[in-house]
Amino acid sequence: MTDLDATRTRQPGEPGPGTPEPRTPTEIGVARAAALFERVDPAAAAAHLEPVLAADPGSAAGWILLARIRLVLDEVDKALDAANRAIALAPEDPRPLAMASRAFTLLGRHEEAVATAYRAVIVEPKNPLWHDRVAWALLAADRQYADAEQAARTAIGLEPNEAHYYFTHGVTLDALGHADQARQAFLISLRLEPENPVAQHRLAVLNGESVRAPERKKRGWKLFGKRGGTAAMPARPEEHLP
Repeated sequence: MTDLDATRTRQPGEPGPGTPEPRTPTEIGVARAAALFERVDPAAAAAHLEPVLAADPGSAAGWILLARIRLVLDEVDKALDAANRAIALAPEDPRPLAMASRAFTLLGRHEEAVATAYRAVIVEPKNPLWHDRVAWALLAADRQYADAEQAARTAIGLEPNEAHYYFTHGVTLDALGHADQARQAFLISLRLEPENPVAQHRLAVLNGESVRAPERKKRGWKLFGKRGGTAAMPARPEEHLP
């Protein structure tokens, strides 16, 4: 395992370093689906996981993984259904709450997206991922930009070496009209992740070197960390704004 693997943020549906080896048929099936997903084959992962969950619908881990897979496949309604099933089975787990929030955002159900994101924060307030989700939910709702900026700042405080959180902070500052501060946030993001084309474009727009892209429909957002329009899994669980 590389140093990067050791320090990167665990994603929803991904087993942690202390996760025991799967033993039951359901655990084995979920682990195999997760392996397919990690190999960048979300459609095969979903096809493998569906009969597993049909046989054992009480697997919270399985529904969490399926929600994540459905989001990558842009099957948002199915992702929301899977996330809701996981929430019912494991209300103490913030991951399905965050994925439900993301699905609500993509469906344009912004009040529910914001409320569910805050529920994830309440469950696990020290995880920057959920504060970041709050920020994006508020940005997508086109309101409460000050609260979005606060959430983004909180995420940075919890994990100050993650480029994506500075990118989010830059977007919130830009939304507030604080161009100079937004520029600094994007510069820090690019210092940590120099090849990120989204942050490069945002900075170029602020510097007057590029034209701001026309607003796209929310369901058309690309996954942050996705390269070249491929079906690769997102490096992080958030969308970026165009």
